[in-house]
Amino acid sequence: MASLLEDFAAAALRHPEQVAIVDGKGRETTFSQLKSRADGLARAWGAQGIAKGDRVLLAMHLDADLYASLAALWSLGATVVLPEPAMGLAGLRHAAKVAGVTAFCSSGLYGLLKFALPELWSLRHLRPRIKPDAPFDGITPSADDIALISFTSGTTGAPKAIPRSHGFLSAQHHAIAPLLASPVPERDLVAFPVFVLINIASGQTSVLPNWKMSRLGQLKAATLGDWVSRQKVTRALIPPALCEKLAKTDIPASLHTVFTGGGPVFPDMLDALRVAKPGLEVICVYGSTEAEPIAHLDAKDITQDDLAKMKIGGGLLVGHPVEDLGIRIVAGEIQVSGAHVNGGYLDPRHDAENKTHDGETIWHHTGDAGVFDPQGRLWLLGRMGSDVVVQGRPLFPFSVEVAARGWQGVTQCALIATQTGACLVIEGDADHMAEWAAHAATFEALDVKHVAKIPMDKRHGSKVDRVALAEIERGG
Repeated sequence: MASLLEDFAAAALRHPEQVAIVDGKGRETTFSQLKSRADGLARAWGAQGIAKGDRVLLAMHLDADLYASLAALWSLGATVVLPEPAMGLAGLRHAAKVAGVTAFCSSGLYGLLKFALPELWSLRHLRPRIKPDAPFDGITPSADDIALISFTSGTTGAPKAIPRSHGFLSAQHHAIAPLLASPVPERDLVAFPVFVLINIASGQTSVLPNWKMSRLGQLKAATLGDWVSRQKVTRALIPPALCEKLAKTDIPASLHTVFTGGGPVFPDMLDALRVAKPGLEVICVYGSTEAEPIAHLDAKDITQDDLAKMKIGGGLLVGHPVEDLGIRIVAGEIQVSGAHVNGGYLDPRHDAENKTHDGETIWHHTGDAGVFDPQGRLWLLGRMGSDVVVQGRPLFPFSVEVAARGWQGVTQCALIATQTGACLVIEGDADHMAEWAAHAATFEALDVKHVAKIPMDKRHGSKVDRVALAEIERGG
């Protein structure tokens, strides 16, 4: 199986003049330019001694240079360390401490961090400067060589470092590529870095965000709509929080498909997109940091019976598991295995929490509760341990939240346990409080409380931050 590096080189040969990346300032970089840039950076950094065994921490702007740098470092045999961007400087310092980095690569003002953070003082400093043409023979990484070290979001504790081998990234490419396959060139608005890598390897154009992903709450719907229109975007690969904003815009005629994931995809959001643009195709993708993708669902395949089941507490439908994936449910938890499922963490001590070895098969514990229906489709119930006890029986969040989001006036909601019992916390128009209480009564002993704002995760703004919400409830 070819590596992403080899697939990228092949794509550059097939489509040299096709645009590979459009950055947030509208600057276009073709595949041949991106490949030339990557080769030039590799020559420069190879002259600085970067080689196989180095781990290089990246702090760069989201632009073509970031992806050229990835290719350059891989062609030298180095491992790239990507800090969790949602954590800011804390994420950078955490990555420097736990990933065994040997060099720091920066662009723009990020270079000042080399002098500001003690964790970076002793590291070699790489800047994206091109070395003039000179003989350069890149290496071909083996499938087992570590290509990337990234991190979990850290919402349930310190972020865990996840090593991703070249073989893993290639397997992930081949798991995702069929989902994104198109017989014609597309212009994809991509808010997930891994999908940019897939597009580069597949020869498709990626339009990068012109906003900070760490500040999704501040992004205006009109700004998103304008960017999609100006860049003639044909497909959008965005989290549910951005889908909600997209639904509030005049969706351009060029946009025909939305792929969304990184958080629960609720039926009310799908309805809003359909109303905003009838005929828009929406594909829901379920996965995790350690295993992407796990399942997918074409929104048009959701039946009235499915919707009725979701309204009475059946959970959230996420569709059929992808091919070449082992999947099982053990004690209510979804577990997965396969070539594009991460086999272990950088710190083996974390494996005990999330991995089970069954002979040569490594099962990853997703931490999600779920069930299969008779059609073999997967339904999510919520995170393991997030259930609350109602009338002596466990009730998972999605059993209530999926239904509640369809109630009039509800913007966001979360089922949590409080000192007085199970409570459905609702953000929305409080004039509907009596109506909400009547609906909640169908779920038995369930209190309803209105709040001005429910905190969401920092990575994609699409999952309720239940830890932060619990702290708010304890304090208020």
